[in-house]
Amino acid sequence: MSAAQVAAILAGSAQHADALQAAALAGPAGGWIGAGFLRNAVWDALSGRAPDIAALADLDLVHHDPSAPPDACFEAALRAARALPWSVVNQARAHPWNGHAPYRDLADALAHWPETATAVAARLARGRIEILAPHGLHDLMAMVVRPTPAHAADPRAVRDRLAAKGWPARWPRLRVIGLDGH
Repeated sequence: MSAAQVAAILAGSAQHADALQAAALAGPAGGWIGAGFLRNAVWDALSGRAPDIAALADLDLVHHDPSAPPDACFEAALRAARALPWSVVNQARAHPWNGHAPYRDLADALAHWPETATAVAARLARGRIEILAPHGLHDLMAMVVRPTPAHAADPRAVRDRLAAKGWPARWPRLRVIGLDGH
């Protein structure tokens, strides 16, 4: 599956298209919605389920701008635009939480997220849905849960997320790779 096919899944869901529109209008410049928003939509579509953002605990809107105002300002504007559980994180300030060096840009930040299938994001720009996937889309499309290189040596975060979020129950076709022996 290509980025165009992922974009088509998002565009085909009124909820996803509306959230992308809200992010473009009320979110920070250069903002992308990532993680479960996109991963779940694709896995639901591949599993014959209608994509649904109602089950998401939050909508992870990420951006990378060292001079941006606090994320709470953007969250308030987004919630005023759409009553959704927005969670805005400026990735230019997120590296200390993870013990990483500063991220060069948003793609570098996404590359450090726990799973390759989650390290993806989408945005609406110039009327088109764009996809950002620093590790590619193969694992997302193959329904594979695999640690990113940043988490490969210690995949506890991936293992914990897999159990806590109940992904195997929701998507029985998931394959888990790279968690053995840890």
